[in-house]
Amino acid sequence: MSGDLPQTVTLERQMTQADFDAFAALSGDANPIHVDAAFAARTAFEKPVAHGAFLCSILRSLVAELVPGARQISQAVMFPNPARIGETLVFSARITRQGEHGPVIAMQAHRKNDQAICVEGETELAS
Repeated sequence: MSGDLPQTVTLERQMTQADFDAFAALSGDANPIHVDAAFAARTAFEKPVAHGAFLCSILRSLVAELVPGARQISQAVMFPNPARIGETLVFSARITRQGEHGPVIAMQAHRKNDQAICVEGETELAS
C-alpha cells in the first residue's frame, strides 16, 4: 500500500428507480421488488429496494479508489436493512489492516436520514 493513498473514502448517493432499472437490465435480475413500484407497495418494503449486488458494486468502486488496480480475492457482506428508492445512502470504505494477501477493507452503506446500516462487510485485496 502506498502511503499517499487515502485510508477512507466516502460517497453519498440517492437511490433512484433509474439506477435500479439499469442494474436490473445489466444483471438480468428483474425481480419486481426492485423494478415494480406497484408490486413493492404490497410488500413490507413499501417501495422498490436496491439489489444487494448494486450496493456492493458501489462499494467496490470505493475500494478501487483506496487501492487502485488491486484484485479482490474475498468479500463477506450482510444486508441488515433495505435501501429504498428515494433514500440517500452514505457509502464508505476504510482500510482496516493488512491481511494475508493484501489490505483488508471495511465497507458500509447506511441511510443518511436514520443511520440504519443497509450493507456492511469487508473485502480482502491482493495487491
